[in-house]
Amino acid sequence: MNAHAKVATSVVEAAEVRVAAYDWPALAAELDGFGCAVMEKLLAPEECRQIAGLYPQEQHFRSHIHMARHGFGRGEYRYFRYPLPDLLGGLRSALYPRLAEVANRWNERMAIPLRYPARHAEFLEQCHAAGQVRPTPLLLQYVPGDFNCLHQDLYGDLAFPLQVAILLSEPGEDFTGGEFALTEQRPRMQSRVEVVPLRQGDAVAFAVHNRPVQGTKGNYRVNLRHGVSRLRSGMRHTVGIIFHDAK
Repeated sequence: MNAHAKVATSVVEAAEVRVAAYDWPALAAELDGFGCAVMEKLLAPEECRQIAGLYPQEQHFRSHIHMARHGFGRGEYRYFRYPLPDLLGGLRSALYPRLAEVANRWNERMAIPLRYPARHAEFLEQCHAAGQVRPTPLLLQYVPGDFNCLHQDLYGDLAFPLQVAILLSEPGEDFTGGEFALTEQRPRMQSRVEVVPLRQGDAVAFAVHNRPVQGTKGNYRVNLRHGVSRLRSGMRHTVGIIFHDAK
């Protein structure tokens, strides 16, 4: 094993310890009940600054998106290229098995036959076999007036039902505004909105597309979208961890 592989392995192991420290039954209950759950202080302030500091460094990214050009809102983001930074790669691998348990339970409740493997590497093999080979973790940057329209991060036929966003900036100090929000479209009912308060280093896990809800006649599906409200001042960075790759 070369030096970089040893470092990457130790980072993954450290991420697994970090992720295991959370109360996963409680987080799973939040996801079941509301479609989102917050992991406080997943990253330390210095780690947040290090990741945000990657934004101007072209070598880490495969593409640069200006939202306004595509009708996505205002602001910009960059998709990481492989290999991912060790910390992000480690968290992606460590978070996946915990969320896969929730995803498999949701699919069972929604009568979806697909089940997700226990290890993220195995799921990526499925993505790549389906022609989805481009990495999807991304780094977002907002300045005053920027916002992200409600959307779903679906990049191909194969999509993992949950993803994670980590706020890298401190509200009230680095920026104002820019709240993370989810909308839940329910059959024959008005949509429900969930605004998620985050501090620097906090992560929110949330449903990408659908989730099951228990009704009087059994489970039914609700459709979710997520976005970010208008930034009022300062600069806001967020890193998104999406578990499926893109075509």
